[in-house]
Amino acid sequence: MDSGDTHGDGTVPDLEVPNLARMYDYYLGGSHNFAVDRAAADRALEAAPHARTFALANRAFLSRVVRRLVADGIDQFLDLGSGVPTVGNVHEIAQAVDPRVRVAYVDIEPVAVMVATDLLADNPDATVTHADIRDPRTVLAAPGVAGLLDFDKPVAVLAIALLHALSDADDPAGVLAAYRDACCPGSYLAVSHLAATSFSPDEQDVVREVLDTTPTPVTMRTREQLADMLTGYTILEPGVVLLPDWRPDDPGGSAATGAAANGYGALARLPEARPDR
Repeated sequence: MDSGDTHGDGTVPDLEVPNLARMYDYYLGGSHNFAVDRAAADRALEAAPHARTFALANRAFLSRVVRRLVADGIDQFLDLGSGVPTVGNVHEIAQAVDPRVRVAYVDIEPVAVMVATDLLADNPDATVTHADIRDPRTVLAAPGVAGLLDFDKPVAVLAIALLHALSDADDPAGVLAAYRDACCPGSYLAVSHLAATSFSPDEQDVVREVLDTTPTPVTMRTREQLADMLTGYTILEPGVVLLPDWRPDDPGGSAATGAAANGYGALARLPEARPDR
């Protein structure tokens, strides 16, 4: 990618600092990453061989969730922290099943937004918004979101591989609650989160050290901590589980394979009777 690339608002990617979204793109085999991202990703991979497994398991989880939601009649998606587009984007998965599906992507990373803008240029039912998801009011009022999605009808909010990039000080549960409150009953929330289910203590230290060099250091959390963020929703079966164990296409995977993904996922739904808040 040309180092002179800029986003439409003039933002220039920082090529001296590794970026979590671009590292994720590299792990998935994408081409929208830089040498600094690849070096950081390879360092994490050398010390913790399962570092890439999360990215692959997470992408597969996203595909299964989106297909399930479209099958259930959902035709609107708000993808928060959507990252750098690679093969298997939400709009590709969903619109292959139902061409009427609308997808609003939101990300703060300039390369992700720039590439998605080019990718979606000829797709009137998909938009990308350059914004910080920690500011729900701005996100929800953005033309690419408010002008595309109808929040009087069910919307699926996707927080995939996002919440671990929010520190406790960012109040991830509060951020999710703000988006929840914008949605009508029958809406959904899908989440996935990095966890230390097979990383050794030494591997955790290296992964954290590498990711601390990015603008978005990660906070690994437990299954219970992730579940606690879903207040107001009904968590659907099979609950908050290891990523490969969420309604697998191949139910024959082993527990060891699931743990190697080092991540949890869940799908939740807003009940018809809204909870008291």
